[in-house]
Amino acid sequence: MNAALTDLERFLHEADELPALIHAALAHAQFETIHPFVDGNGRVGRLLITFLLCHRGVLHRPLLYLSHYLERYRADYYALLMAVREEGDWESWIRFFVSGVEQTANEATVTARAVVGLRDEHRERVPDFGLGLNGFRLIDLLFERPLVNVNLVKDALDVSFVTANRLVERFASEGFLEEVTGGRRNRVFRYSPYLRLFADNDETDPEPAPVETTGAATDAAPTTSPETGDSQA
Repeated sequence: MNAALTDLERFLHEADELPALIHAALAHAQFETIHPFVDGNGRVGRLLITFLLCHRGVLHRPLLYLSHYLERYRADYYALLMAVREEGDWESWIRFFVSGVEQTANEATVTARAVVGLRDEHRERVPDFGLGLNGFRLIDLLFERPLVNVNLVKDALDVSFVTANRLVERFASEGFLEEVTGGRRNRVFRYSPYLRLFADNDETDPEPAPVETTGAATDAAPTTSPETGDSQA
């Protein structure tokens, strides 16, 4: 294992001649095959993708995460990694991986535009609430902290408890905030219109990338989970 990790580390730093996405695809498959940890290999391997793309200059910030895509098509993900190990079918894995990057990037673009649109829409409505500048400040806070309570608002905006409570109550009455504890004390409010933009909706998910493998890898016997090492039926 140590020798394999040494080879992987060398590959991470010496493969600049490869296209960045191909480099990341190969590195992820190799890491998951080495499987160096008792737990958390999948999570570390997915972070490796993002950090490697940052290292290669493709991303300026670590904002591309394939976790949702790989979970959505988990059976294909496991089968393709196993096909790499047993059949040497790198092409099908790379095709699947690149398709995932494309889908994830497109979804992130749509979500980012929706976030900007929501912020503009809500900032346009705030003047009608009669809360002055603090209303705009609370909007800005909610995009940083979509779960708040009155004390957090008080401290973040540097206002009195009474003022913070009035802000929260008015935002709740307008549908911007939703109380989630159901209690009368220590209440927590969430910025539901914002959080809904990130909610998973499987009904609108795009079709998965076509899976092409050499041999009968997708029809093979149970494979091993890249995340846990458990047998997958």
